[in-house]
Amino acid sequence: MRSGVIAKKLGMTRLFQDDGKQIPVTVLHLDNLQVLAQRTENRDGYTAVQLGTGAAKAKRVSKAMRGHFALAQVAPKKKLAEFRVSPDNLIEIGAEITADHFLPGQKVDVSGTSIGKGFAGAMKRHNFAGLRASHGVSVSHRSHGSTGQCQDPGKVFKGKKMAGHMGNTKVTTQNLEVMQTDAENGLILVKGSVPGSKGGWVTIRDACKKKTPDNLPLPGSIRSLVEPAAANEDVTEEAES
Repeated sequence: MRSGVIAKKLGMTRLFQDDGKQIPVTVLHLDNLQVLAQRTENRDGYTAVQLGTGAAKAKRVSKAMRGHFALAQVAPKKKLAEFRVSPDNLIEIGAEITADHFLPGQKVDVSGTSIGKGFAGAMKRHNFAGLRASHGVSVSHRSHGSTGQCQDPGKVFKGKKMAGHMGNTKVTTQNLEVMQTDAENGLILVKGSVPGSKGGWVTIRDACKKKTPDNLPLPGSIRSLVEPAAANEDVTEEAES
């Protein structure tokens, strides 16, 4: 089990295949996604990695969180999430996860907060048919009808499908196919729609109900912070020589 990623939903577009068919895709963006902390079996009782993404202003971050970011030696992040991983898939603190963490053709599960619809009736919220348009029905054509039984039990059971707050809940769409990845620009194109509105945050994981590809990068596709520093040293040495 390896780490998932946090991404921002940019919107939807389409891809054209060689035969002219159009495939609707959702564009997801990885914005400087870095590892902030590790959870280990000895210290925490489980193994996981904490990820952060998106730039946040330091003045809008609490003092405690500023210390947390300083300990990881990363800039303040706007969105944080934790992913359970196996002990051999822990990622070093400060490392950046890139978009080619997932492979084209791979199945993934995407979780996000659905768009809030406010207070909705039973027909819109639960797809009820409503009452009849004639034969004595008046004023209540879109109502949900009877909700209980008789004197016994004399109550409405909890969980009854009725009118109420619709949307604004965590929703997971499973087994979506990754169509393309762009590591340079941090983009992942997923077939179909994902929960949430434009600009919302979603989490992407390997599909739990499908077999993962054998050539997946483990513990993930990582851009270490040491690599740019080493590259700069090489350039400096060449310039001096």
